[in-house]
Amino acid sequence: MSDDPSTIDPRPRSWIDKIAQVFSDEPTDTSSLLELLRDAEQNRVLGSDALAIIEGALQVSDMRVRDIMIPRAKAVTVPVTLEPRRIIERVAKAPHSRFPIVGESSDAGGDDGGGSGNGVDNVIGILLAKDLLPLMLDGTQDEFDVRRIMRPAAFVPESKRLNVMLREFREGRRHMAIVIDEYGGMSGIITIEDVLERIVGDIEDETDVKDKGYITPSGGDHIVEALTPIGDFNEHFGTRFSDEDCSTVGGLVLQRFGRIPGKGEAIDIGPLSITVLNADSRQVKQVRVTPAALPRGSAGGGGGGGGSGGSSAA
Repeated sequence: MSDDPSTIDPRPRSWIDKIAQVFSDEPTDTSSLLELLRDAEQNRVLGSDALAIIEGALQVSDMRVRDIMIPRAKAVTVPVTLEPRRIIERVAKAPHSRFPIVGESSDAGGDDGGGSGNGVDNVIGILLAKDLLPLMLDGTQDEFDVRRIMRPAAFVPESKRLNVMLREFREGRRHMAIVIDEYGGMSGIITIEDVLERIVGDIEDETDVKDKGYITPSGGDHIVEALTPIGDFNEHFGTRFSDEDCSTVGGLVLQRFGRIPGKGEAIDIGPLSITVLNADSRQVKQVRVTPAALPRGSAGGGGGGGGSGGSSAA
């Protein structure tokens, strides 16, 4: 009835013994490894925070730069021809400390202080905000040449794996890289913080502001930023638009129009009517989305799907 005493180990098992037991099945792929790690977390061999970091690290090894880069249209750039005082004003308004410097051929529409991204392909360097401080101290902030204080820019392809990108950031002691497409044009930027956040979660500081979201209810309609990912749009409106040919709502609108529409132009796409609210000669920036069954601009009672705080959060 009793167990053979020779088979019973009287010593309490250490955490090393527990981990050894967890890995005794020798996982052969990432899925089986994650399954074992989650079992270990449930058995309190691993903490939930440690498990989340391990999962993030494994995820990073399978992702590429294009999956997390800040798109060109949202990057705050500094034209090399911008007046020194305007440069300082732009840097002071931005929530971050590194800025791509773009050459003269890419300065179209660049004086509005935002990250317009209008053709900013000719990146010639990176400006660090802290490099402006000595100029403030010696009184030369109104006459400096940004070319003399900018740092060299690093360029990486969209297809680079994130684990390789992280290693290059560390080895090169860099914090930002310019992402280029297959034609050599700037498609976005990526920072070391973007990669680390994929591993440890969001890293917020006192300069971070709450994201207002891409989709905002407006009566029976919704105001939608053109940079809204197709996946987020589908989830919010219950649609099934493909993201194979275009990844944002702005791209979807351009695809359906077959050209760049002007402000006030409207088109029906599936069950929705979409009216352009803001656009320039290069891109659509914001649209109004209305259920096709309702007149555009109507705040009618039955449709609208979610005027009651159903806006998507970041």
